[in-house]
Amino acid sequence: MTNQSEVIDLAVSHFAKHGLVNYSFGFDRAVRRAGQCDFRARRITISKHLVATASLEDVEQVLLHEIAHALVGKDAGHSKIWREKARAIGYRFERVDWEQLASGAKHYLGSCPNGHSHLRVRKPKGARSCRKCADRFDDRYLIRWELVGPNQ
Repeated sequence: MTNQSEVIDLAVSHFAKHGLVNYSFGFDRAVRRAGQCDFRARRITISKHLVATASLEDVEQVLLHEIAHALVGKDAGHSKIWREKARAIGYRFERVDWEQLASGAKHYLGSCPNGHSHLRVRKPKGARSCRKCADRFDDRYLIRWELVGPNQ
């Protein structure tokens, strides 16, 4: 488990070390990705759920992945140019354990009267009915939401 202040210090250090200027750093609530390089906003974010469940070394690898994107530009994607830059700055091309990432996130589990399950990261606003039971909203198949996850 890593705390956010350690990650901020790490990000500031790597931004300076790799000459990444005019970019900001922050956290987001993503559970389906570990990090993001937003080229338009010139901002790199790391999932707060990853920070809560991973080691500082693992978070650093995600940070280096995103810094490499920022350094080579949007059009490079995961091309050879990006891979060379990523390798040069210390990225090791290790896989992220997505189950570990999502395990730190609270989420909403919904169920319809027929027992179908629905998973959402955020509680839906307004009433929802089960799409497996009806093509359109139908209050006979109203989904009941329950917060589940860590400390629940």
